[in-house]
Amino acid sequence: MTTTNAASIFQAHNLVKRYGHVTALDGTDFDLRAGEILAVIGDNGAGKSSLIKALSGALIPDTGELILDGKKVHFKSPIDARLHGIEAVYQDLAVAPAMTIAENLFLGREILKQGLLGKCFRIIDKKKMLSEAVRHMQDLKIGIRSMSQAVETLSGGQRQGVAVARSTAFAKHVVILDEPTAALGVKEGNMVLELIRRVRDRGLSVILISHNMPHVFEIADRIHIQRLGKRVAVVNPKKISMSDTVAVMTGAKNPDELPEDAHA
Repeated sequence: MTTTNAASIFQAHNLVKRYGHVTALDGTDFDLRAGEILAVIGDNGAGKSSLIKALSGALIPDTGELILDGKKVHFKSPIDARLHGIEAVYQDLAVAPAMTIAENLFLGREILKQGLLGKCFRIIDKKKMLSEAVRHMQDLKIGIRSMSQAVETLSGGQRQGVAVARSTAFAKHVVILDEPTAALGVKEGNMVLELIRRVRDRGLSVILISHNMPHVFEIADRIHIQRLGKRVAVVNPKKISMSDTVAVMTGAKNPDELPEDAHA
């Protein structure tokens, strides 16, 4: 998908976060366009995790601002970010293994029965949750035998699919994926990459944090390079080599040395 002329929907300006003498974010910027997959890469200590936590409400920056759909926003918690249509899937997935797929999709956001049963007695509408779970999984073409099976019976790729489906079911703007293929084999990794493309094709913007450079180059529309707490470059994976990208990420190459068309 081409996002060259797409409008920016989520931005960060001059984010700073310090922990005593340690500076995690040192005036970093961020820009996410509508309908794109933006990969965020960086060496250990580059500030990737802090940036993503700031974007998802898990961390409050000391200074700087977040702008969503042209309006300044302040996230005090991940719940605030969710209310603004931003969902995150972290590496540990945060699924409940003993619960069913349908129950996991609506974990913490269960659908209650209508009328007094729901309002007064808080009785969960399991039938509706099951049908909604089937719809979400079918929309993303995730092949699961039964929505009633426990998540612990699924493969690693299928569990990742459940976590992604849960995020897309509630996201209105942005899905953040933290190392979604890290613990997967080749086949399941490719399955998750295809799933990410489907999420993007449904109109959501995707922020992908990954150390897997072949996956980044296969799927990303643009690559945000983070180094020493700052964004040092945003590059076009179709116009830059993997080795040059890694060189910029590690500081072996100055972004100004890159060809003009490599910048995105």
